[in-house]
Amino acid sequence: MRVLEGESLSVPPLWMMRQAGRYLPEYRKTRAQANGFLDLCYTPDLAVEVTLQPIRRFGFDAAILFSDILVVPDALGQDVRFEEGHGPRLEPIDPARIGEFAGKDVVGALAPVIETVGRLREELPSETTLLGFCGAPWTVATYMVAGTGTSDQGPARRLSLGDPEAFGQLMDILVEASTAYLVAQLEAGADAVQIFDTWAGVLDEEGFRRWGIEPVRRIIEGVRAKVPGAKVIAFPKGGGARLAAYSEGTGADAIGLDWAVPLAAARESVGGKALQGNLDPMRLIVGGKALDEGVDSILEAMEGYPHIFNLGHGITPDTPVEHVEAFVKRVRGL
Repeated sequence: MRVLEGESLSVPPLWMMRQAGRYLPEYRKTRAQANGFLDLCYTPDLAVEVTLQPIRRFGFDAAILFSDILVVPDALGQDVRFEEGHGPRLEPIDPARIGEFAGKDVVGALAPVIETVGRLREELPSETTLLGFCGAPWTVATYMVAGTGTSDQGPARRLSLGDPEAFGQLMDILVEASTAYLVAQLEAGADAVQIFDTWAGVLDEEGFRRWGIEPVRRIIEGVRAKVPGAKVIAFPKGGGARLAAYSEGTGADAIGLDWAVPLAAARESVGGKALQGNLDPMRLIVGGKALDEGVDSILEAMEGYPHIFNLGHGITPDTPVEHVEAFVKRVRGL
């Protein structure tokens, strides 16, 4: 939280995207108790346990709520399911029926998730930051339109260009739902929130401004209208050369970086705001010299700058636990 206020620390705070996940044996054991992935997200006993597991094992400086970005379309009434080995499957939306998603009580539908947040704040050590999150409207919309993940998010791009009015209506609904959802998480005990825009990098310049920057700006403004001073991290994967526009346009307190972003350029782009990232997850898989060199390079580049150490994207299931242990020690100078 001090870094989000703009303070530079000699040892940067550390957490990892997807830190509570399939690389941990204790996660797999807990996962087996649930009747599917969404059941895991919607069962507070299990979601609390999964969120706490990496804190117990590694002592990260932040715990991030165990959930998924697609709980929002599920709460809106879209058919969402997760198939083992294939990931999310949604019933693709009919553009003519987008209006049926409007006005839904998303916070009420996600009451189990909000309960999880409140219980986590009670159970976490006082020094451990609790992060809530949601998906950015653009990224969530790509799954809603296509019904699954695709390599270039062509279905959503086609709809946004071919019928911008219908797509804009969908984005308005997601802005409203995401704002209410983040406010509820903060009011339940989250210290800060992160907005994940995993597919921002597939948009052209105009699309990035209209569908990447503007909806996130509206969410952040809406959240702060209800929770003054709320701290928000925004992660535009693939944002690259557009980081300056994204940082200024969204008003986020900190910008998450993928591993392809040069840190010197990022520092110049965001006007002194905190940065988060950006170790290549592949270095964590390989370990050894590749991991050490990656960590040391980031520490050197970010010395004297407000920085939260993280990966450039989520940790993958094939990551050895001992490499994570080495990673934590290296960052902390142990």
